[in-house]
Amino acid sequence: MIVWINGAFGGGKTHTAYELVRRTERTVLVDPEIAGFGLQRTLPAGLRCDFQDIAAWRAGVVEILDRVERSEKHIASVVPMTLVEPAYLEEIHGGLRALGHDVRHIALVASPETLRRRLRGRLEGLSGRESWAMQQIGRCVSALSDMDAHRVDNDRVGLDAVVEHVAQHAGLPLTKPPLPAWRGQLRRLRVAAAVIR
Repeated sequence: MIVWINGAFGGGKTHTAYELVRRTERTVLVDPEIAGFGLQRTLPAGLRCDFQDIAAWRAGVVEILDRVERSEKHIASVVPMTLVEPAYLEEIHGGLRALGHDVRHIALVASPETLRRRLRGRLEGLSGRESWAMQQIGRCVSALSDMDAHRVDNDRVGLDAVVEHVAQHAGLPLTKPPLPAWRGQLRRLRVAAAVIR
């Protein structure tokens, strides 16, 4: 099973995915963003674009997830990735389903105000200009509202409640309890540092 956690930038996808993997058995995190940034940085600076516009990235995501799933070493691959372009979503999710994979598409939704606040908390607004991620808020919120996905309100609930909701929807039993507040905060800081690109 592939648990694709979608949402706008600042929507909590990465923290939800890491915590879901920590609290479940035989799940693995697969982060397509790593390959995307690699492809993007391969291009000369003047030719760089959103890596999702690179066909090799989309094909690569399907191939990598197919390999992970066919290994049968895990019961689920957890994928935190914003994917709001309908054609790309169909290419990737449709491609995975055509290969016989069970894709559970979950969208974390939050208000634009909450997303901006979270992105500012990640130092996204220190330059005085809106970051690329902030500029995508309207597009992402609009696309996610029309998307065929199981929605989880991530606006006013905490990480543990979101993880429990996602796990229940995906049918993944939680085998570890939530972390105490101080350890949870420390883990969130470690995860945030680990995914800085």
